[in-house]
Amino acid sequence: MANITIGNYYPEKSILHRLDPRVKLFSTLVWIVMLFLFNNLLSLGILTVYLAAVLKGSRVPFFKLLKGLRGIFFILLFSVVMNLLLIRGTTLVHWGVITISKEGAIRAGYMAVRLIYLVLGTSVLTLTTMPNDLSDGLEKSFGFLKKVKFPVHEIAMVMALALRFIPTLIEEAEKITKAQKARGADFESGNALKRAKNMIPILVPLFVSALRRATELATAMEARCYHGGERTKMKPLQYATRDRFAYGVQAMLVMITVGLLLATNKGVQWVIPFHR
Repeated sequence: MANITIGNYYPEKSILHRLDPRVKLFSTLVWIVMLFLFNNLLSLGILTVYLAAVLKGSRVPFFKLLKGLRGIFFILLFSVVMNLLLIRGTTLVHWGVITISKEGAIRAGYMAVRLIYLVLGTSVLTLTTMPNDLSDGLEKSFGFLKKVKFPVHEIAMVMALALRFIPTLIEEAEKITKAQKARGADFESGNALKRAKNMIPILVPLFVSALRRATELATAMEARCYHGGERTKMKPLQYATRDRFAYGVQAMLVMITVGLLLATNKGVQWVIPFHR
């Protein structure tokens, strides 16, 4: 659980930290869409350069970002194996009942890159944005839904509280794990089923602690007469020049990626096509 980077804010004075949270939310959405649109090596190279520039501009240690990849290792491995074994095409390796095709290898490679880039790109959002700012950005971005009586403020508040308490619950889980190990609990030996059963002494106290914290938080909010609805902001969100420039960069990324996608579908020879 110490490898989870979502919800952890890394304090730094970088250009990404100073960006408006609405810009970072929009940029993250564009990044996710672009990741699942690219289908050639040229667009992959453009996205790689863009991601490298974002990581460099965030000033977040690269090894801290890599820690988040450990949490998706089994998902990544499962995705790669399934694509290698299930996609049919030109045979590259044939051993018994196992057949690996050229198309399957390409699809597996692209899927692995997508998942890795997805985790790295979305981790930057929470590492460079405080939960309160993220909540304000969500509320401001989807404020138009208030006209149809959609509880935008309440949902944004819930998401901010969830992000805020992820590091707290991780720290609580580590404390419970160390306490159970001190009492002789073994979480590493045995098969997968036995190890899963051994997690019960951790999960039960963790859920009890989470419910206790939720109750205390609800009581504190009620004591401060919080009933949802509109709130005044001490620092209202306002776009700056750097925010408009960031929007321009996102627009260029979208146009380039979509242009390459259309060029690939039309069979332009200088783009290496994705074999379906």
